[in-house]
Amino acid sequence: MLAPVKVGLVIFHADPSRGGAERYTIDLARSLSHRGHNVTLLASSYKDTPWEVKQIKCDAHGLSPAWRYRSFLSHLDTNLQSHSFDVLHAMLPVHRCDLYHPHAGLAAENLAMGHLKYRGKVAQSVARLSNLANGRRRLFAAVERKMMSASLPPMVLCLSEYVRRTVRSRYPLKEDHLPILFNGVDLRTFDPKRNPEAGAGVRTQLGIAHDAVLAVIIAQDFHRKGLDTAIAAVARVPDGRLKLIVVGRDYATPYEKLASRLGAEKRVFFVGAAADPYAYYRAADVFVLPTRHDPCSLVVLEALAMGVPAITSAANGAGEIITHGLDGMIVSDPNDVPRLTEALKAMLDERRRGNMSQAALMLRPRLSYDAHVNQLLTLYQKAMERKRRPGV
Repeated sequence: MLAPVKVGLVIFHADPSRGGAERYTIDLARSLSHRGHNVTLLASSYKDTPWEVKQIKCDAHGLSPAWRYRSFLSHLDTNLQSHSFDVLHAMLPVHRCDLYHPHAGLAAENLAMGHLKYRGKVAQSVARLSNLANGRRRLFAAVERKMMSASLPPMVLCLSEYVRRTVRSRYPLKEDHLPILFNGVDLRTFDPKRNPEAGAGVRTQLGIAHDAVLAVIIAQDFHRKGLDTAIAAVARVPDGRLKLIVVGRDYATPYEKLASRLGAEKRVFFVGAAADPYAYYRAADVFVLPTRHDPCSLVVLEALAMGVPAITSAANGAGEIITHGLDGMIVSDPNDVPRLTEALKAMLDERRRGNMSQAALMLRPRLSYDAHVNQLLTLYQKAMERKRRPGV
């Protein structure tokens, strides 16, 4: 077991309601602290963070996202001159760190290939120009490239084999510097037996009948996560029992209009961001995430741990744990509305849902957050050895 270490966790916003990376960072800070490690969060803002975890404010001022990121990096560097850590674990590109954990994928890959997440050549061309004109994304990629070309580059924590293939294609790093660290789930928090009535409360609050078949999507970037595909597929399912709850922080108006245009406005419910998604998992009969790009979606793993069958795309590293047709379904093309429609239709069968739910629960030991943290601590030890002996 690793002796207590001083860990710095770097995230732009330490706010679990902002997305999976932010929630992961807060949960990790809490877990490491409970194991006796000295943990400090280095972020520009804080919300709902563990009281026992130290905080260092790295101000992010500026009129544009790029300038705010520059400001953040400058203040981070200044703080690192007066605060030392055994391990510096960064969730975004920074000037130096020991472990780089790109939850949304490599910045270089997102800059070069992000436009392919859009449908059609015209949309892709517009997205490509917009992407290249995005100062913050260009800066992210530039900082990442410099960080990766350092004499002692960070160990890159790959959330899946899907991510590791991407890293290999972009940077000439040694294989032992590219460990796969699959996302983990807190099985105590995400235990369907912990609060069985939570789901009924969601249905009551939204006026959804108890016999409705409820699909749930949790996302902060509605386009990238394929919300348009999910809404279109729900609208094509003729059985009105199928409903969709959309949980997440993003601009919902275009998607509300899409649901209305497709005649599904009474079947799609937008509830906004949720710091604690437990009740929505408990209410769900199926989790759906036809994402166009996801290194390893934590929400899919949480849904499976709650016994909720998950439908996702082949562009999601989390799909590597799903056995198609047993505990979930994989749609090869995230834009394939007919294929997603058929998958949702299949989930209308109560017996099939029950069998798939039981199969999903069997995955819980593989999804254990404790096992995830144990593996991470082993990687911390390796990172510290690399600093002491750079050739390791």
